[in-house]
Amino acid sequence: MPKPFNAFEMAQKQFDAAAEKLGLDQASRDLLRNPLREHHFLIPVRMDDGSYQVFRGFRVQHNDSRGPCKGGIRFHPHETIDTVRALAMWMTWKTAVVDIPLGGGKGGVICDPHNLSDREQEGICRGWVDQVAVNVGHEQDVPAPDVMTTGQHMLWMMDEFEKIQGAKRPGFITGKPVGMGGSLGRTEATGFGAIYTVREAMKEIGIDIKKSVGAFQGFGNVSQYAVKLYKEYGGKPICVSCWDQTDQTSYTFRRESGIDPEELVSITDKFGTIDKDKARKAGYEILSGDAWIEQEADLLVPSALENQISDANVGKIHKSVKIIAEGANGPTTPEADDEILKRGIFMIPDFLCNAGGVTCSYFEQVQCNMNYFWSKDEVLTKLDEKMTAGFKAVAELARKKNIYMRDAAYLIAVTRVAEASHKRGWV
Repeated sequence: MPKPFNAFEMAQKQFDAAAEKLGLDQASRDLLRNPLREHHFLIPVRMDDGSYQVFRGFRVQHNDSRGPCKGGIRFHPHETIDTVRALAMWMTWKTAVVDIPLGGGKGGVICDPHNLSDREQEGICRGWVDQVAVNVGHEQDVPAPDVMTTGQHMLWMMDEFEKIQGAKRPGFITGKPVGMGGSLGRTEATGFGAIYTVREAMKEIGIDIKKSVGAFQGFGNVSQYAVKLYKEYGGKPICVSCWDQTDQTSYTFRRESGIDPEELVSITDKFGTIDKDKARKAGYEILSGDAWIEQEADLLVPSALENQISDANVGKIHKSVKIIAEGANGPTTPEADDEILKRGIFMIPDFLCNAGGVTCSYFEQVQCNMNYFWSKDEVLTKLDEKMTAGFKAVAELARKKNIYMRDAAYLIAVTRVAEASHKRGWV
């Protein structure tokens, strides 16, 4: 029987490989391959029927040597502490590779928002903050939305935190709605940031983006905006996939002439499920959920969950694929990486490719702390500059040392965090 996938073991394996290449001392390895702090707690909530239900919550702070921890909060029925640990570690490398003064954190609650009323979800949000209020804040650890959490969840959390603090603290949390401390451009940031790196990668290897074809996995916030910008740049997106909540199955929606993201968004519910009947009427083929990986395309953009490209399906990637851009966190296993490297596919690793979200969250935090907000053009221009600079630094190192892009990104990120830890005198 195969061993269940463990995201934290994968994250540690990736770190160990980087540490070995860097010749990192043992104390630094011990410090950086595990979280500095973990918070495990219970959240009792009175349900709408008058009964009580107890939910398990987490907050992991991997490393804050370069600044306050930063990272989202997931609501998911299959959330595990190891997944949260992995995501916190990846966030450390993500903030370091694009050189923003933050560390890595992540949070989660084991719950399914599909089966909870707004009032019950509000109870979970306020209960989560009640448990960690002394351990978070703009000077310690700044949460944000993640899988199945929204700007509304962030507002409930901010409100609870401000009640406890007895003061306004909009910089405590990011991903808030515009007008309530949120930043313009934040909604687009992760998807747009991914395509900024795709644009630079195509320049790097000599592909005309206007003649390129892309296949996208997922149709949540990241994929929706990635498809939108890719199409605006002249690329032809031919498919997206999504999870169908009604029958608990994923599907790929494909149209050879190119998909229209705005058309698909208009027939997508708030959980990212596309209406199959309406899609068929609009000329889309409905294929199996894993069909996205088999498409004849120049570009693959996995933008769903971790462990999506593995040794079990990496062989299905079409020979035409030249670039993989990881819009999701941890979508590719180390075993699949070996095959991708062998085939010469240009990899834009997750913690570089999808760093647009945390970068714009950092911008939101800065704006909240200043109580002065920028225009959308200013935000997106600054985002483009940060993402482009991060990509160029990684690509230059990869080219100079003739190494895989993921390895180059790790070498830059781990070096920066290790140096900060050394300079502080931690190791």
